Amino acid sequence: MLSRPFLQSFLRRATGVLAAALLSHAHAGEVEVLHFWASGGEAHAVAQLKATLRANGHTWKDFAIADGGGGLAVVMLGSRVRSGNPPTAAQIKGVAIQEWARTGKLSGIEDVASADGWNALLPRLVSDTMKYRGHYVAAPLNVHRVNWLWINADVLRRAGAKVPATWDEFFATAEAIRKAGITPVAYGGQSWLDMGTFESVAIGVGGVEFYKKAFLQLDRAALTSPAMEKTLETYKRLKSYTDQRNMGRDWVSATAMLNRGQAGMLIMGDWAKAEMLAAGKRPGVDILCTSTPGSREAFSFDIDSIVLFDVSDEKKAAQRDLARAVMGREFQQAFNLAKGSIPARLDVPLDRFDACARRARQDFQHGAKHGTLLPSLAHGMAQPSHTVAPMWDVIQQFWNQDRMTAREAMNRLAAAARPPPPPGR
Repeated sequence: MLSRPFLQSFLRRATGVLAAALLSHAHAGEVEVLHFWASGGEAHAVAQLKATLRANGHTWKDFAIADGGGGLAVVMLGSRVRSGNPPTAAQIKGVAIQEWARTGKLSGIEDVASADGWNALLPRLVSDTMKYRGHYVAAPLNVHRVNWLWINADVLRRAGAKVPATWDEFFATAEAIRKAGITPVAYGGQSWLDMGTFESVAIGVGGVEFYKKAFLQLDRAALTSPAMEKTLETYKRLKSYTDQRNMGRDWVSATAMLNRGQAGMLIMGDWAKAEMLAAGKRPGVDILCTSTPGSREAFSFDIDSIVLFDVSDEKKAAQRDLARAVMGREFQQAFNLAKGSIPARLDVPLDRFDACARRARQDFQHGAKHGTLLPSLAHGMAQPSHTVAPMWDVIQQFWNQDRMTAREAMNRLAAAARPPPPPGR
């Protein structure tokens, strides 16, 4: 386990290495970056990027939106671009990268990517996500795994329970934790967190092919299948193992419940590790990590990335320094140690990372070989926001309204899942 002083020292050294590497590219300019990394651990991670740009003579102008899932950030970004005053760069994910590229508002970075050999450094799935019509328009910082189950090791011992591999085992463990007088499941009750938990349940109940048909293809037969109804029933069953104050709770507060032993388990992506580390907890030791029940072969992923907007010429040199910094080998290591994710670059060693991160890298590579990498529906990797938002609403209503049946929710979800319009429409 890495101590916080060690991490801080390591990150300072990494920043210095990056500054030296980028010195030849330095042309002073302002870089305004819109992002929604606002928690303590996330802020610590993004501080490394700020320091790198400042070390090269650039001015960093923060445009941070404390928004968790990024919905408000998307609205703010659209407003800025429509007014003719886009930020220099923005944190954008998944299919939104191609949506923005189609508007012609992005500044391509193929020259930087080609010069630095990004194709050889990134997994094909990651590089394809960063491109539009075969050319890079975004730079990836990391890969998050969404379908993680975290368990407080001390609570598990006190309950005399075991790490669950199936949903039946999960509920048995939850019962044991409840009998020990502890809330079994810490639950974050914001809409994107509801959807994230729901998609993890769907993978475990229905399997990889079901997930692809239902959420990537929006196949109506899958959306109205027995597997979907069972997914919804299993998801709603979780509610009886949470506390009554979960509505609207953010992920930082839910993770804190787990860290303090106020709850035994948490279904959450590995960004939660940033808060575990900040609380002095050791992922894989104090807080155990395993794939969500039934999803061992799958890897539901979320990739943080930066896109650059078309700005005045005097800002473009700083933009390219930003792209180089994001993909720098030392920076990728430093950022992901602080963020809880794994580096997007394949050549970054994980000897300084915890066991959960090393397993994530192994499972990601396994998924790439066997076709079990799944773009997260909750995080904009699978469908555009205007498709996912109505689905979010259905899942949140189903969670909060006890009278709504799984069958009713299934029919509403199928009605809400509308394929995106063809490009140009």
